[in-house]
Formats: sequence, C-alpha cells, structure tokens
Amino acid sequence: MDLLLVVSELVTNAIRHGGGLAGFEVALLPEGVRLSVHDYSDAVPSAAYGPGTLPHTHEGSGYGWPLIIRLSREILIEHRREGGKTVGVLVPLTT
Repeated sequence: MDLLLVVSELVTNAIRHGGGLAGFEVALLPEGVRLSVHDYSDAVPSAAYGPGTLPHTHEGSGYGWPLIIRLSREILIEHRREGGKTVGVLVPLTT
C-alpha cells in the first residue's frame, strides 16, 4: 500500500505541478523499490526536503509531499540535461 501511495503522489505531482509526466522508471532492489519520475519543470518543490508534517489547513499545499517523505527514503531531485527534473525515491518493502 505504501508503494502505491508514493507512486500515485509522485505521478500526480508531475502532472499537476511539473508540466506533465516525462517518464517513469522502477527498479526492484534488495532494500525496496526505487522510483524515478521525470517531469518538464525545473522547479524543485519547497516541501520536498521538509519534515513531512501534515498541513493544518489545505492552503495551496497538500498531503502529497508529507506522505512521500514519511513513506520513502533517499529522496533525490536532479535536474535533467534536456530540461525538467527527476524525482527519485526508495520505498522500503516490509514483509
């Protein structure tokens, strides 16, 4: 369920705030699933490296990044040579 929520939030962010989805990659690793979502915007979301606290009110900022931060590890945002950015996360898999 955690993996599904993170995928949904990353793709939604790319579509709503990143100018569209430019690509999506998944890699299964011993420590979890590595997701890389590419979009067309160079803007790095200010909430991406925040503490993951949920907003008290919904004023322009939602629950997406707090969920991503709480459910993922190793969040990395890189600018793409061709423009836009890649948001990469590792989602641990628990058994």
